[in-house]
Amino acid sequence: MSGAILGEDGLARCPWGVSAPDYVAYHDDEWGRPVRDDRGLYERLCLEAFQSGLSWLTILRKREGFRAAFAGFDPEKVAGYGPDDVERLMGDASIVRNRAKIEAAVANARAALDLPGGLAALVWRYADPAAPAPVTTADVPAVTDGSKALAKELKRNGFRFFGPTTAYAMMQACGLVDDHLAGCFRRGAASLAAGGVQDGDGGGAAGR
Repeated sequence: MSGAILGEDGLARCPWGVSAPDYVAYHDDEWGRPVRDDRGLYERLCLEAFQSGLSWLTILRKREGFRAAFAGFDPEKVAGYGPDDVERLMGDASIVRNRAKIEAAVANARAALDLPGGLAALVWRYADPAAPAPVTTADVPAVTDGSKALAKELKRNGFRFFGPTTAYAMMQACGLVDDHLAGCFRRGAASLAAGGVQDGDGGGAAGR
């Protein structure tokens, strides 16, 4: 139940953001910054699903392997994957080799392409920019009514391996909510949601 922690550089960060060297840049530059493009959201949706039951550090360190394996997380390309591709990925040590999660990534690419208006349009309906600032890690929820609703809607549209906890982790990572602690220097990153677009890296939840 810790508040923001002062780092050697004099900046206060969420405790998980200084728990491992790999986390510092991710916390400072990616986590909580708005992601509004379909490919970026599909990537994070996949990475959050693969993280289920594992540490986020494992996923972060394998991120480039995932990108290579899943064609840069281009939904149109992944949607075309068949049984041979699944077997190929099951032999790829650069990713998490879990058949159910790999098959879900393929199914979710197809589901994303079938969404009227696209994945971003659906996901951003569940943004909560007015959520109160957590003061300590104990104030950061694992599940919210919004994440339950988002997970339910995605499931209704054919998405797999994506429950309310995973949905909330994606909401945190992609700026739908701002769960940087009140004392963290990155608090306010989600304010970019008014017009900002963040493409590229990321995924993850607080308390990694």
